[in-house]
Amino acid sequence: MTVENVIILGSGPAGLTAALYTARANLEPLLFTGNEIGGQVSITNEVENYPGFPEGLTGPELVEKFQKQAERFGARTEYAEVTEVDFESQPFRVKSYDNEYEANAVIIATGASARKLGVPGEVELTGRGVSYCATCDGFFFRGKDVVVVGGGDSALEEGVFLTRFASRVRIIHRRDQLRAGFALQERAKRNEKIEFVWDTIVTEITGNGTVESVQVKNVKSDEVSTLRTEGVFVYIGHYPNSQLFTDKLEMDEHS
Repeated sequence: MTVENVIILGSGPAGLTAALYTARANLEPLLFTGNEIGGQVSITNEVENYPGFPEGLTGPELVEKFQKQAERFGARTEYAEVTEVDFESQPFRVKSYDNEYEANAVIIATGASARKLGVPGEVELTGRGVSYCATCDGFFFRGKDVVVVGGGDSALEEGVFLTRFASRVRIIHRRDQLRAGFALQERAKRNEKIEFVWDTIVTEITGNGTVESVQVKNVKSDEVSTLRTEGVFVYIGHYPNSQLFTDKLEMDEHS
């Protein structure tokens, strides 16, 4: 078995940047993409705050440029998911579904995944009106009424994107102020298709085969109501993709 100089786990901006730097150091890194190359930015429709692109570009376009730049210097890409690691002794061992690898160094850049609401109906209706990626699924909601849950940058970015397809986008936020950047807030508030539902949480998603409504509760008045909708897009934060390293690496409460 050939011992790699460096194996990189994760293909988001961090992983591809690591691939670029180690490749330019003549280490010929081997990068594992995981389920999908590009990480979270690959499902972002518009990237306007990355230096060097004043007109902006899409997430997939940015990922493609990252990858080409790293591969230009000798980085190699393995389109596979790592299922097991062993860091007890060197060389370190990394296993995918099909192969086993050894490396003198392993760089972990596995990123994060979207948090779920954890309410009744969410799991059953995922892919049937419940989504965590407007860029992926927005096309299927042409002329429909949808809700977005969250108040940060992702929620507003994806809410604005959804107005290209949906007839109305209601953004449900548990507070009375948004956490998103000011410019993004202003853009969302100017959009005629966007409405805000303040101080409110989703307590249940209902539907017969597909999403038909959400039950919501006002956190200040405790008033419960039902909002008719055909789509629920959830953007309430992320959790680290660190399960693979449980009992393998020292963790803190955020890992």
